[in-house]
Amino acid sequence: MKKSPQQDKLEALLRSSKLSACGFLGEDKRSLWEIIDADATELERLGRTREDVAARMQELTDQAVPALGDWVKVGKMFQVCVDDNRGMIPCPWPHAVRCLKRITTIHHLKTGKTVRWSDLNIHLIKEHGFFEGKGAPFRIEPKDLVDSIFAS
Repeated sequence: MKKSPQQDKLEALLRSSKLSACGFLGEDKRSLWEIIDADATELERLGRTREDVAARMQELTDQAVPALGDWVKVGKMFQVCVDDNRGMIPCPWPHAVRCLKRITTIHHLKTGKTVRWSDLNIHLIKEHGFFEGKGAPFRIEPKDLVDSIFAS
């Protein structure tokens, strides 16, 4: 299936642009749509939806926001810290969404795994099913994320 000019433009913007010097696709040679499809397949295999994942990420972020910059214990399994980098970043898709430049880091106390994401990651996963390309600074592997945020 041939990509539309809008899809080509979006993919070029995601490779490297004024929004992100490193780009959202990293060194990934797959097309944007191949990346999204592969991650959707992985989520399905894991028994999760992108909406479930984004909601849990947002829940963990929201619980740590009041302690901005400090670690807080969330439940019995997590230490969570939110750092604010001031400002907003627009979603690269052509719509008027801007996200705070906040970074959430979670540390799973039982497994010792640490995962981090931005508010933009939450939006990109929820609305576009996009976990970013391999090698991108904010790429999150769906399995690592699901194993971390839903582990008990």
